[in-house]
Amino acid sequence: MRTKKLPAILLALCCLLGACSVQKSENTPELPEGTVVIDLSGNGVTVDGKTADGNTDAAVYVANDIVYYEAGHDFTYGEGTESDAHSAEEAAAHTVVHITKPGIYSLSGTLPAGQIAVDLGDDAEEDPQAVVTLILNGVDITCTVAPAVIFYNVYECGSADAETADKTVDTSAAGANVVIADGTVNQIKGAYVARIYKPDTLELSEDGTEVLDAKKLHKYDAAFYSKMSMNVTGGEAGTGKLLIDAANEGLDSELHLTINGGQIEIESGNDGINTNEDGVSVTTINGGSVKIRVTGATGEGDGIDSNGWLVINGGTVVAEACATSGDAGIDSDMGIHINGGTVIATGHMLDRIEAGGQNHAVFNFAAEQKGDSVVSLKTADGEAVFDIAPQNACSILVFSSPALQAGTYTLWSGETQLAGISGSMGGFGGKGDGMRPDGNFGGEPPEGATPPEGFDRGERPEGEIPEGMTPPDGFGRGERPEGEMPEGLTPPDGNFGVGGGMRPGSFGEMSGELSTEFVIVDGSNQFYQIAAAQ
Repeated sequence: MRTKKLPAILLALCCLLGACSVQKSENTPELPEGTVVIDLSGNGVTVDGKTADGNTDAAVYVANDIVYYEAGHDFTYGEGTESDAHSAEEAAAHTVVHITKPGIYSLSGTLPAGQIAVDLGDDAEEDPQAVVTLILNGVDITCTVAPAVIFYNVYECGSADAETADKTVDTSAAGANVVIADGTVNQIKGAYVARIYKPDTLELSEDGTEVLDAKKLHKYDAAFYSKMSMNVTGGEAGTGKLLIDAANEGLDSELHLTINGGQIEIESGNDGINTNEDGVSVTTINGGSVKIRVTGATGEGDGIDSNGWLVINGGTVVAEACATSGDAGIDSDMGIHINGGTVIATGHMLDRIEAGGQNHAVFNFAAEQKGDSVVSLKTADGEAVFDIAPQNACSILVFSSPALQAGTYTLWSGETQLAGISGSMGGFGGKGDGMRPDGNFGGEPPEGATPPEGFDRGERPEGEIPEGMTPPDGFGRGERPEGEMPEGLTPPDGNFGVGGGMRPGSFGEMSGELSTEFVIVDGSNQFYQIAAAQ
């Protein structure tokens, strides 16, 4: 076997966010001509050396007018709960640095309670000149009531038309751009804004006790958020770091997100990265390093979640889903395409990875792997292709790399050699082809389990069972005891997932007996019932 060698990747993914401090580069490249320099501090904000004020006609001004979910309202205000709400006093303590004109802005310094808000006006969405680039040049921003950085209105280069949507998207003209300056460490700690209703659109029930319908006025889920398509890149050397510590989601775009470089590390209570236009959004990773750990503070969360496509062309992606929910390290409604780079994703669920890209392998463990357990894939010569110790517990590990060439490998948990059964995905799997812990069906059903005609993913309300299929009591999202199967459906041992869901390939084709030889072929590789070798 000829194997392209890579250094072993040891990614314990401990909490790096608290281990770094804001750092300006000692050799910061010269800023582009015309760059506006913003220096942040708790005592005031300067713009090109002059103190910023509340002049709303200026390109940069400051105010205490942050958008947040306000406490003290009834059910007609929004969908937030008491835990999502904040007091007026807490909100007023935040300084909002408003950017209102196109241009390049360099940010440095510390804003202990505040937000960077980019808004070029209501007409900006259709104006190709409404483009803002934020250079993160050693910045530390904390916001406890909303995103710490938010793009409201800039040029939108993409289309939200689902009929013409495709996985190939060019966001180079996007109005929202972020550059992580070489040699800098940039910390963004942010919250979110739960859905607030637009007051004049409320439709209430007859008795006036329930909101039946209402348009959205505000809803911003992530610590770093853009309403428009966004590009994130690094400097020439790609040595700058962006560390995101998120109460809810980490890095979000409402349409498309393209990552071209830089070193991004995210710790999030929910999805690490999310692009959220159903059937349209594309998350594209072309280079750099992306490391994500979902803490599960919200009880769930994928590492990367695209409501459209996820396309990985290069760079390094390490993504850990929530340890206690049926979520995936990488998740996509319309398809996952891995064309290059190194990808390691862990969780308790899998979405189908499309054929035609770089070799990848999916390892389905017979029992949950505890957090910090080292898993290694080695060549026949004993060389480690990867070593990883996910901080979160997981039952599924996805690996793709140029180093994963056809041949025979061994898999290890610490010093213990593992064995598994080779197979192919089929039947019930992840959101892209099968059954998740919420009970969503898709793909081709296994023999003996025939859903009604036309039943497929996305057509059944969450938690409901289609006509003609009667589950046992309690079968549904989060209601069925873990490990319990509905009558008449018996998966192979060890393939029943966390939270009562069926893991990918539960009804897939498997061949042979448990073996310590993991034979990789070109394309997609699936291994099941992985446990200690006897």
